[in-house]
Amino acid sequence: MSNKDVIRILIADSQPAVRKGLSGLLEASKSFTIVGEATSGAEAVTLARQTAPDILLLDASMPGLNGFEVLRQLSDVTSRIRVILLAAGIDRSQIVEALRLGARGVVPKGSPAEILFKSIQCVMDDQVWISRESVRDLVSVLRKMTAGGDAASATPSQAGTAVPAKNSNSGGSKFGLTARELEIVSAIVDGQSNRDIAMTYGISEYTVKHHLTRIFDKVGVFSRLELAMFAIHHDLHSDVKTTSSQT
Repeated sequence: MSNKDVIRILIADSQPAVRKGLSGLLEASKSFTIVGEATSGAEAVTLARQTAPDILLLDASMPGLNGFEVLRQLSDVTSRIRVILLAAGIDRSQIVEALRLGARGVVPKGSPAEILFKSIQCVMDDQVWISRESVRDLVSVLRKMTAGGDAASATPSQAGTAVPAKNSNSGGSKFGLTARELEIVSAIVDGQSNRDIAMTYGISEYTVKHHLTRIFDKVGVFSRLELAMFAIHHDLHSDVKTTSSQT
């Protein structure tokens, strides 16, 4: 592997044991190199600007400036420095806020090495990685934010999976979705179950599952939550209204 292929990582965590563990874990792989370690939020901002890492692994609970404040201060460089927030505990609204502020991923502290490695590779591929949550609750938060014009640049995972980043030219037709598939996408965004969808459209639950399988394949997602977040991010739920008004 050439030097240009090695992913440069800055670790920011106030706990020495955590920094040492992450550093040892990552440097054991030839794919990563550690360019620095920060012990506080302020130091994380300084080192991020000095070293310009590919990845910043950022503790959400840093002393002084916490992870969210660090994200705010690095808002002008998060397009170049991909930030993965490491959180011992974080609620749904905080996940969305982190994504809104430019984080490319949210990974629970203590996750297996495989998950950490996958999350890094995911964000390096310009995708977003987050933990799976309740579809209804998380989608509700996302819808409120997108309604206010603050769309989360995002999409999901826990054992983790990734969703393609936003394409400004995308829409239902862009992904080859039929009118019925768009209706089902909208129902998923609303947090409806397969049974709810079947009753709404007068079809069987088996047919709903078949539609979802095709939709997943077309847009490249692997779960209902990923589909819901993808739909919000690409305004696919708006396409349903447009399609309905034309029929």
